[in-house]
Amino acid sequence: MIRALVFDFDGLILDTETPLIDAYSDVHSAYGKPFDRNLFIREVGHADFAFDPWKEFGGTYDRGELEREMRFYKQIRVLAQPILPGVVPMMDLARKMGLAVALASNSPHQHCNNHLERIGLLKRFQVIACREDVASPKPAPDLYQLAVGRLGLSPREAIAFEDSHAGSVAAKRAGLWCVAIPNPSSAHHDFTHADCRAISMAELTLETLMERFSQ
Repeated sequence: MIRALVFDFDGLILDTETPLIDAYSDVHSAYGKPFDRNLFIREVGHADFAFDPWKEFGGTYDRGELEREMRFYKQIRVLAQPILPGVVPMMDLARKMGLAVALASNSPHQHCNNHLERIGLLKRFQVIACREDVASPKPAPDLYQLAVGRLGLSPREAIAFEDSHAGSVAAKRAGLWCVAIPNPSSAHHDFTHADCRAISMAELTLETLMERFSQ
């Protein structure tokens, strides 16, 4: 029986990933440097790849300053992002049905908690597991294992919602059911291992998911 929903944060509740790509584009444009958007979409956020986001700038620019400018642009863009479709209704229905709600994110607590507080969702979560809470981030299963463990549940009693390959792999390795909902920056990821895939959380019904994953 399903007793909990476990959400990723970046790209799943709030699209902080497209603003990251856009922020790199902002800096490149400001300096008149070419920007390969497809390359950035493939590489940004993937720790397995050696990726230099400032390659086009050569060695004559202060990379620390470029990073600060990028973070400035990103913050402006992230603050303008709405909660992604279907997230709040899914949480509302989970509460009505007596399900626990948890978060499992590769980002630090400061990042997740601050944004969740700002958009009014922080108190929706019984458990928040973040990068500094575990030895290994996603795609390792540690974060999901920690989240369901703190809820006192077994992995098969929880559904994970993920937008990335690494996150969905982590959820499956931990033994959870996994629903993949990619964002524009992760639509090209491999989700063949996920239990199902949707364009948006708004097209999902919790009753259908619970029926499917309770068999």
